[in-house]
Amino acid sequence: MAKILVVDDSSTMRRIITNTLKTIGQENIVEAADGVEGLATLTANPDVTLVLTDWNMPNMNGLDFLTKVRESNKTIPVIMITTEAEKQNVVTAIKAGANNYIVKPFTPEVLKEKLADFLD
Repeated sequence: MAKILVVDDSSTMRRIITNTLKTIGQENIVEAADGVEGLATLTANPDVTLVLTDWNMPNMNGLDFLTKVRESNKTIPVIMITTEAEKQNVVTAIKAGANNYIVKPFTPEVLKEKLADFLD
């Protein structure tokens, strides 16, 4: 069973993502409100197998968070979930090590489809 870290400064968006994950059978979920908290949560939960992160957050944005994660963990799947839909931003995130990219707003079907390759 996957353990998923959801990093988003919006508690509403974290709830939406978490509820969507639960509808597709994922119950083992931890949350963080920004990249700084995300790194601490990841350190405290070494069994996390998938990270979903927003781009625009205070303290440490998703791109900086992704870069920091990749410094210590090259293999954990990281998916950006963001309103940043410009092609250049997608390219930037993928080059920084994102495994996939979801643009808000999204449907549960889109989330399920994007996560299919990363869930057991």
